[in-house]
Amino acid sequence: MNYRQPQTLASIIQAAGVFADLYLKASLAPANTLTGWSLDDRDPQVIEQLMPFFDWVYRDYFRVQTDGWEQIPKTGKALLIGSHNGGLATPDTVMMTYDWFRQFGTERLAYALMEPKIWQFLPGLGRLSAQVGTIRPHPDLIRAALRRDAAVLIYPGGAKDVFRPYYLRNKIYFHGHKGFIKLALAEEVPIIPFISYGAHSTLIVLADIYPQLQQLHQWGLPWLEGIDFGVFPIYLGLPWLVGVGPLPNIPLPIKLHTRVCPAIMFERYGESAARDRQYVEQCYRQVCQQMQQELDRLVREEEKSKFRFCGF
Repeated sequence: MNYRQPQTLASIIQAAGVFADLYLKASLAPANTLTGWSLDDRDPQVIEQLMPFFDWVYRDYFRVQTDGWEQIPKTGKALLIGSHNGGLATPDTVMMTYDWFRQFGTERLAYALMEPKIWQFLPGLGRLSAQVGTIRPHPDLIRAALRRDAAVLIYPGGAKDVFRPYYLRNKIYFHGHKGFIKLALAEEVPIIPFISYGAHSTLIVLADIYPQLQQLHQWGLPWLEGIDFGVFPIYLGLPWLVGVGPLPNIPLPIKLHTRVCPAIMFERYGESAARDRQYVEQCYRQVCQQMQQELDRLVREEEKSKFRFCGF
């Protein structure tokens, strides 16, 4: 699908205005709507309206390079598993979502899981995301989506992954979360990995001081906005310069490279396989190892490219 429009200042302002208008409408929507609990909240017309704005973000702000989309079957269900980067802005997730619609159109069913606390902390973002296809991470909801032959994008590492310290930027960091393995086995669907390079440099996470604040909370210190996100990063980035806590951020315009990797298949599938803890652990290690190998390869490619660019 071609969403490329002439990039004049007027067209960029117009596209940004459409985005702002849709965000405002979502913010003002009734609290009991667009909650992420329904697969039917997804609205292809809203997605179409957003595409020109994200086309500019994709091509001119992040200058995205992408490859591997031939790994995804043209039809049918798919379980897309990603490594999360870049704070609440999650630029790699947003850009890969844009690429999905660019590759397959807005009508092909696709959903992405999002942290439920976003609907509480940033309700406008949560409701607008629901219109794009974001749902809550509940197993029954994910199974229902897969049984509609939809693609489901999951970032197993969640908040701890997206705010992992900068020195872990090139590491697969799922924090031991294995629910996606059980889903893949029970629903008999292969796992297709999504990886990226550059997104974790759009802000620089120095540390996560959640364990220390958790202790202070037990002594009576309230959480920010009364919400326990499970992380409390200190990071360098816009607009705060020094951000403290899981605050929204404006990602730096770092060039991104995203990649869809070959599908990962397991030897056994079915409910019995999904209930076998030892086998689930084995499959989990297999996914982490293969994704780490793919990410290491992408990092080497990018670093070699930078080396050539510098004239060496």
